[in-house]
Amino acid sequence: MYYFETIKCEDFEVLNLDYHNKRVANTIGLNINLQEYIYPPSNELLRCKVIYDEEGITDVEYFKYKKREIKSFKIIVEDKINYSKKYVNRTALDNLFNQRENADEIIIIKNDFVTDTSIANIAIHDGSSWITPKTPLLYGTTRARLIEEKRIFEKEITIDMLKNAKKFALMNAMIDFDILEDYSFFL
Repeated sequence: MYYFETIKCEDFEVLNLDYHNKRVANTIGLNINLQEYIYPPSNELLRCKVIYDEEGITDVEYFKYKKREIKSFKIIVEDKINYSKKYVNRTALDNLFNQRENADEIIIIKNDFVTDTSIANIAIHDGSSWITPKTPLLYGTTRARLIEEKRIFEKEITIDMLKNAKKFALMNAMIDFDILEDYSFFL
């Protein structure tokens, strides 16, 4: 089984590496220092993809990063999906993403609760604080950092809570915490 980490590199710096190291250790039970494998080839904003398996690092690739514009979300209900580890094989997520119709992205509902999009964890502002799903599909590194910093809090989120949120944000290693100004949800 192959897994991967998406790591942000900018100005020859590798960002938030401690959280990626922790997730690799939790995924395969090995303490690997990813810094020993990542050497950004330029000062541009790069998406570094580190591929690994139970034996260790198998490949490191770099891509110029261009942020996707996401404004509309199709809500998809799927109780059987499991993406608890960052698997290279994303077929289950891709199949759900392909159901998005005219939307830019999907939001996956599992067992009656909001989880994630196909590429990011989410957070909603309930009027007093930012909350993120208590049971996401994937425990993201940016999500972990923001919870540790007490900038977001875990709570089960229903579809009604999502629709009534005062603000909505996406978060992942590349976009950090991105508050969307203009967005819509549909079933």
